[in-house]
Amino acid sequence: MKTRLLGLLAATALTTAGISAASAADLPMRAAPPAPVFAPVPVFTWTGFYVGAQVGYGWNANDNDIVLPGGFVVQSGDFGDSGDGFLAGVHAGYNVQLGSFVVGVEGDIEGVFGDDDDEDVVIVGPGGAVFTNYGFAGNALDWQGSIRARAGFAFDRALIYATGGFAFAGLSDGFGIVGDDDDTLTGWTLGAGVEYAFTNNLTTRLEYRYTSFDGGSNVFNDVDLGDNEIEFHTIRVGLSYKFGSY
Repeated sequence: MKTRLLGLLAATALTTAGISAASAADLPMRAAPPAPVFAPVPVFTWTGFYVGAQVGYGWNANDNDIVLPGGFVVQSGDFGDSGDGFLAGVHAGYNVQLGSFVVGVEGDIEGVFGDDDDEDVVIVGPGGAVFTNYGFAGNALDWQGSIRARAGFAFDRALIYATGGFAFAGLSDGFGIVGDDDDTLTGWTLGAGVEYAFTNNLTTRLEYRYTSFDGGSNVFNDVDLGDNEIEFHTIRVGLSYKFGSY
């Protein structure tokens, strides 16, 4: 009797276990949730080619008078002790970013819209005689340009930089004393600025530069002006398009 009872209990246990296993096999498998996908955020870089345009204002920094033949002295005017005006032009360049250091090269050219009326020119002759508006058409820079290096430090989308290099300009003059002529000036320019990328492709800048042109024998129909120099300050704002997505 005891043996039969034990056998019945064992059979019941096996049947129950088999039913449980079969039920468990019929249940759907619970799949692990997919791992989240994180898209990398693009890191902005200043490396690349860019083109743009700029406008600005310049004012004369001359601290010397121009001495003309026969003892005539230019005391004021665009190339004397005063003179200023607006400017506008275009620029293009290429940057390379190495860590937070940015180095590049840039060229620009712009028209100069100064006040070169006769009344701006004051010429003092021998013995102190003053000639104003006496057949002397003023003189002015018509255009100017530069080829410069740029170097600075990037703080993500902000760039603080210094710039400097070769400068050149076109001069028109009309002094009756030495004849009418157009000449080309050469010199140097040095400055600094800050630039900010408000999109991946568009940047804006604010820049200051000091420019000095040699007053050599290429000015005023090969009349030697000695050590005189044409010097001025400029402030520019610009907008650039940077090629590349970031």
